[in-house]
Amino acid sequence: MSPLAAALAGGLITLGVLGIVVGVLPTAEVPRTQRRTSRRHASMTRRTQMLLLVGLGVGVIGWVITGWVLALVIAPVGVIGLPALLAAPPAASQINRLEAMEEWTRSLAGVLTVGIGLEQALVATLRSAPAPIDTEVTRLVARLRARWDTETALRAFADELDDATGDLIAANLILGARRRGAGLASVLEGLAESVAADVRARRQVEADRAKPRSTARWVTLISASVLIVLALSGQYVQPYASPIGQVILVVLLSAYVATLIWMRRMAIGKPLPRFLNPRGEPSRIDAAMSS
Repeated sequence: MSPLAAALAGGLITLGVLGIVVGVLPTAEVPRTQRRTSRRHASMTRRTQMLLLVGLGVGVIGWVITGWVLALVIAPVGVIGLPALLAAPPAASQINRLEAMEEWTRSLAGVLTVGIGLEQALVATLRSAPAPIDTEVTRLVARLRARWDTETALRAFADELDDATGDLIAANLILGARRRGAGLASVLEGLAESVAADVRARRQVEADRAKPRSTARWVTLISASVLIVLALSGQYVQPYASPIGQVILVVLLSAYVATLIWMRRMAIGKPLPRFLNPRGEPSRIDAAMSS
């Protein structure tokens, strides 16, 4: 087996193992607002292009120095993939959105204590809407100003938030819009306290998860540095220069990367399911609210 064939075989093994791992492990559902953002950035960014060029350059240098054709595959994959695997998952943005919902709910409760109607109170919160949900609040206010039915506008608001906590807030506001009774402000205050407790708990969980991520990051950097030094220094890794050795090396590296992917997937929490059906479809909670 020629070195080039070994490198190609190793690259195919790497891609196959990564594909199996990504396909088998569960993924967390991403809100629709984040999915729209992801689609806009799905094409290769300038940063990714630069990393790819750097990885290819490092791979060529490694090939020239060590004679490992596999370096042409390992270097680009490592330069592009390792930062993504070792970075923190997007839980911080989810927590920030929850905190923004809590702040907005508390602000709305404060406005309602003045004695104005629900629609006027919702419009009044536009100026102080927190940045993570500013777009959703702006659209809600625009719909109310366009003479949308209050319940329909709140359901569209919940669909755009696409979150179980957003459903809980919207459900309480829908009940308030239906019954027009006193006490909605106190209900929203209690709800804001509940969301704030949830935010505190999630921040603590993320702080605990950051410790093993930091350990994995340092272990990976140290292991990569040792591997590079050994590859450049002498006979210790000489068996890996053979075609069979390069195939074994890529299997070992693929197993290590699969472990990193597994750890990352474990750290991604599964979001709570929504209970307000999208697009205004009836559900059991709607029947309970109507009674």
